[in-house]
Amino acid sequence: MASPIDPLVKTYPMPAPKVSKKVFPISSILCDVYGLDELPPQATEVSCLYLLHPRLSTADRMEGIAGFAITDWNDRLRAGRVPSNQKNKGLIAVAFDQRNHGSRLVDKLSNEAWRQGNPRHAQDMFATFQGTARDVSLLIDFMGAYVFPDSSRKITTNLALGVSLGGHATWSCLLHEPRITSAVIIIGCPDYMNLMTERAKLSKLSTWKDSTPPGSQFLGSGSFPQALIDAIRRYDPAGLFLGHVSQPSAAGILRSGTLPEPTKAEKRVLRPLLKRCLQGKRILLISGGKDKLVPYARGEPFLTWLKKAISPGGWFADGAVTLEDLLDEEAGHEVTPVMIEQSIRFIGDSLAAGQENTHPKVRTSKI
Repeated sequence: MASPIDPLVKTYPMPAPKVSKKVFPISSILCDVYGLDELPPQATEVSCLYLLHPRLSTADRMEGIAGFAITDWNDRLRAGRVPSNQKNKGLIAVAFDQRNHGSRLVDKLSNEAWRQGNPRHAQDMFATFQGTARDVSLLIDFMGAYVFPDSSRKITTNLALGVSLGGHATWSCLLHEPRITSAVIIIGCPDYMNLMTERAKLSKLSTWKDSTPPGSQFLGSGSFPQALIDAIRRYDPAGLFLGHVSQPSAAGILRSGTLPEPTKAEKRVLRPLLKRCLQGKRILLISGGKDKLVPYARGEPFLTWLKKAISPGGWFADGAVTLEDLLDEEAGHEVTPVMIEQSIRFIGDSLAAGQENTHPKVRTSKI
């Protein structure tokens, strides 16, 4: 049964293509591996797409996306719609239960929000998806040894796609796992502190209300401990990068509006970070214009700042980052058919382009 907040309920306008699935227990994680039987005989190299599911969901909810992505790539190969140097590349997809979900569940309350009675919602959710991102790195280490034990094929490219909680995890994979070269983030947020600060306000937490002005003592309270803030500054996109940028003294509790351009000294610190985390990577972000659970507005100030930096003519244009920021204006916290279409298109285009991304590209569009 789907969760009451499952954004994948209305995703597929038609049945998804069926592809093979084999289950491998890897380091005590049950991994659903899709597409092994469909690998073309000439595919000596294989790309692996990691699929990360939403909160209160399970790995099997990602099966449809696996079917669409693998079928699209194999259709491109058959039709000759890929460059000649990519014709020997196949695609498989891997889905697994996030920590404390499905087969890995240890405590139901830890997956719930403040409104559902979980006082540690902020630290529980951040720890869960950071753990999932680390699981992806672990699985990358060993996946080839399980799916191709005879070394007949080699995994040469790794991608990630995540939805909601899985989208948050995918941001972390993108930044902190060099082997993830392309990522699709659907209804996820790159600014965890901004997202959760507004959620605390809307949840009317006592740690928000019982201060003057309201919210002024929230960060660092029991609902959002300093140790969590420290972790956010190490792993969260906005926390990591904006932690090195001076903020206006009049800035409010919630991040909004235009963020300041880094100074020359700040850019000297940021450049190595951006190079380590994003150099040459391809990113697709898809959000719902009417999403109340993960509002686009909470990540927008950071995204605008990042897009300005990596755009052609930006101060990190030589990072050769591709970023598409798409907004489905009428969508709420859901994955719509057009979101899937754009995701499959981006995955196929990224595989066809190969490893090297040499030019910056930023696209912001409504779909």
